[in-house]
Amino acid sequence: MPSYELVLIISPEVADDEVGSLINKISELIGRIGGSVDEVTHWGRRKLAYPIKRFMEGNYVLAKLKLRPAVVKELDANLRLSGEVLRHLLIRLAD
Repeated sequence: MPSYELVLIISPEVADDEVGSLINKISELIGRIGGSVDEVTHWGRRKLAYPIKRFMEGNYVLAKLKLRPAVVKELDANLRLSGEVLRHLLIRLAD
C-alpha cells in the first residue's frame, strides 16, 4: 500500500485534552476503510495565517499512514463532513 501524510487543522473549540480522542476516531476510520496509521505527531495549537471559519488559531496534527488509493476519496469525504476538522491535506509520498 502507498504511504501518505495527512495534515489536519482541528478547530480550537475542541479542547486540548479532547484532541487525542478525535485523532483516535480518525485512526479508527482509517482502519475501517482498510488503511493503517503508522505515526501521529501533534504539533499543538498555532496561529493561522488567515481566518478559517472565523477562527484565528487551530490544533495542527500530522499523521503518516498507509492507504489504498481506491479509498482516498472516502477518507477525504469523511474529513470534509467532520465539524471538528477545519482543513486537511492528504499527500501521497514517493516510494
